[in-house]
Amino acid sequence: MKKILVIRFSSIGDILLTTPVLRCLHRQLGAEVHYLTKAPFAELVQHNPHVQKVRAIEKLDAQLLSELRSEGYDAVVDLHKNLRSFRVTTALRKRAYRLNKLNFRKWLLVNFKWDRLPRISIVQRYLEAVAPLGVKDDGLGLDFYFPKELPDLPLTLPERYVAFAIGAAHQTKRLPFGKMLEILERTEGDVLLIGGPSEKKEGEALASALPGGRVKSLCGRLSLTQSAMVIQGARVVLAPDTGMMHLAAALQKEVISVWGNTVPAFGMFPYFGKNINRSTIFEVEGLPCRPCSKIGFSKCPKGHFKCMNLQPADLIARTVNQAVNHSG
Repeated sequence: MKKILVIRFSSIGDILLTTPVLRCLHRQLGAEVHYLTKAPFAELVQHNPHVQKVRAIEKLDAQLLSELRSEGYDAVVDLHKNLRSFRVTTALRKRAYRLNKLNFRKWLLVNFKWDRLPRISIVQRYLEAVAPLGVKDDGLGLDFYFPKELPDLPLTLPERYVAFAIGAAHQTKRLPFGKMLEILERTEGDVLLIGGPSEKKEGEALASALPGGRVKSLCGRLSLTQSAMVIQGARVVLAPDTGMMHLAAALQKEVISVWGNTVPAFGMFPYFGKNINRSTIFEVEGLPCRPCSKIGFSKCPKGHFKCMNLQPADLIARTVNQAVNHSG
């Protein structure tokens, strides 16, 4: 049996997008798979049966490298491909299988709007990295596994509701407050807002702005597992290009995603597996400034934020309502 170390330090969506690699390595090769990631994200793979050990790190130091060397890995799969992961692969002195990040092609799209990117998910690029090991794409989607004992939630979930992830790591990926309010005013039924501590104030403001208590904010009150529980129970998930979008895809939920400065062409769109699509994408096409970054900014570089301000709130809300009504 091969022992293989997989490296992806962050973040939520990126780690979830590596889970098909973990499954294929374990099922197809019978490999013992270890996963190296940052501690805040260990929960995403902690209960995955295709991972035999999770190395959750706060920092990368000599002691950790020594411990990794003692594991006697047969191969290292570097799906982060940065200086930190290069330090690990160099220290282990084992054959490394690395992701092709296509950074030059992304740079061309961001800076010159020359689109030379393949129309495939990054999942398929991750799998291409391990193809020399004899791994083949199994055509299945992303994985997220719950712990055997589920934590309590801070409220009883409504029978039918929309989960609306309002946060993102970068401001230019997030819908403005006014646009979110427009969408919420047009949605029907219960809506649960999810996000981190930095969205707590905004979530509460949105909830209080809507009458009747049908919109409730859970922002800043949930762990990753609890967020997954809320998403699992939802009829549909509304989210920007962020980790919760990928978590919804891992749980095979219908996803309505709203894209700002980034574009699906980067390969980070919701992935459900081969020939499966439960995703509706909203993006303002034709803007000469978009994409302005492959990651995001704290504010719109042009000042107008048209990629989000021009999003069709009425159509997004109607799409959400239709998805809820058609879900049974």
